[in-house]
Amino acid sequence: MLKEIRRFVYSFPFMLVAALTIPIGAFADGHDKRWLAGDHHIHSWYSVGYDFEEDPPKPERGGDAVYQITTNNAMAKHFGLTWTVVTDHGGPNHSRVNQLWSYPELLTSRKMLPDMVQFFGMELNSPGADHASLIIPQSDREREQLADLELRFDRREAWPNDRSRNDPEKMLQALKYMSKQKHPPLVIANHPSRSMLMPGQYGLYNPAELRGWNDTAPNVAIGMAGAPGHQAAPLVKIARGGYRAHPTLGGFDRMTAIRGGFWDSMLAEGRSFWITANSDSHIHYTQGGIDFWPGEYSKTYVYAEPDPDSILSALRAGQIFVTTGDLVSELYVDVSNEQGTSMIGGTLSANAYPTTVTIRIRVRDPAGRNHNGDKPSVHHVDLISGRITGPASEPATDTHDAKVVKRFAKRHWSRDGELLSMTHTLRLDGPTYLRVRGTSTKEKEPEPDTLEENIWDDLWFYSNPVFVR
Repeated sequence: MLKEIRRFVYSFPFMLVAALTIPIGAFADGHDKRWLAGDHHIHSWYSVGYDFEEDPPKPERGGDAVYQITTNNAMAKHFGLTWTVVTDHGGPNHSRVNQLWSYPELLTSRKMLPDMVQFFGMELNSPGADHASLIIPQSDREREQLADLELRFDRREAWPNDRSRNDPEKMLQALKYMSKQKHPPLVIANHPSRSMLMPGQYGLYNPAELRGWNDTAPNVAIGMAGAPGHQAAPLVKIARGGYRAHPTLGGFDRMTAIRGGFWDSMLAEGRSFWITANSDSHIHYTQGGIDFWPGEYSKTYVYAEPDPDSILSALRAGQIFVTTGDLVSELYVDVSNEQGTSMIGGTLSANAYPTTVTIRIRVRDPAGRNHNGDKPSVHHVDLISGRITGPASEPATDTHDAKVVKRFAKRHWSRDGELLSMTHTLRLDGPTYLRVRGTSTKEKEPEPDTLEENIWDDLWFYSNPVFVR
């Protein structure tokens, strides 16, 4: 099997240089912004293994993931992505791997696929926490910037191992340092509940820690993976997402999926704290892994122009929605009052309360088949509302009263081809956030995932919020 994978690794980039991008539709709005699908968590063969018989340990390509960067990006393009991030694991002296091996191959990939936006980054071994996607802005110093951050702050970089680097305070120092850089990077917490032992007993991530990150550098620590990678795991009888102790819900992390849970408690503070989705691709499930190719199942859409600065700005601003199984390809949530209109990630002003707002939701439900050969359709769409109550009294807070204020079914929307449109008017008594989710299922709330379910029948999409205050 390993020999077959290696043969595939070497040959596939050249087979797919001319891979076609799946077109992404957009509403005419007077500028070049549109919904662009991407993935911020992709591993290549530079997620290395190590020969610990040598000192320092010798890095060996293909230790934890097996595909070339060029292969990953060719596949990402084939599955409809416009932007990607290289995020390999760190380890002893891994900064040199990124500088000498990974970055030159990324430059080759950019030349092969010039119409894709390809960011340099890594999956940071966060001090005192779990992994996080570190996304470096494109610049003439991007290689040096990543090397500097990895050398300074990755908890596994030092050899011999330095336990003092695994300190939560070290991560806060890292975030302060990043926030003051000329080109501040982005940090997104990956698989936040995967290490959770049971409800209420957090693992490598906890609510206080994520609040601390966002407090320290809100322009850097912008959010978390709402839908983790490893979504193909049930196809080989492994827990979805690799969440063995406590399952995902409809493929989403419980910190996101539980209405009135942690994410809602963050939004209730009025925080700019967003959710994303990713593949966490290491090895495809057909080749002995538990993963889909980037874009094959999960997508993070940003409302941006197809250039690096615009994409990072959209991520930073929360102009994001996420989906699985290509259930939808566009999502617009416009909230309006007499003062104006705001979209996903934005804030609408209200001069006084009570106030009345009109929410217009437009969803593109593609008529074509997804990458499983299915034609999924939206069963219902939920409009969720929660009061903005200000800073939490306790950093460990992980609950908030969030309600489904309107459930839209087929009878509630109008259809124009692939486009579903629905409208709701809501009276607000105070500052409020509004977010939208939808599903292909009949479930009123996402249910715990099992090994027996068909993941292609359990599809969801989530918007980031619109604030009214």
